[in-house]
Amino acid sequence: MIDFEEELKRFHPSLEVEQVEENVYNNKPRDMADLLQEMIKEMKGSNRY
Repeated sequence: MIDFEEELKRFHPSLEVEQVEENVYNNKPRDMADLLQEMIKEMKGSNRY
């Protein structure tokens, strides 16, 4: 039978997960509203709007 308490003691997250978390917290992730605003600015600048 699996001893969950013992398994949790031995658990270490992979470096990749820690790196992703660090990048997400250090950089402001863009959401859909940010992307739409950028697209509108680009469209206005190219006279396609």
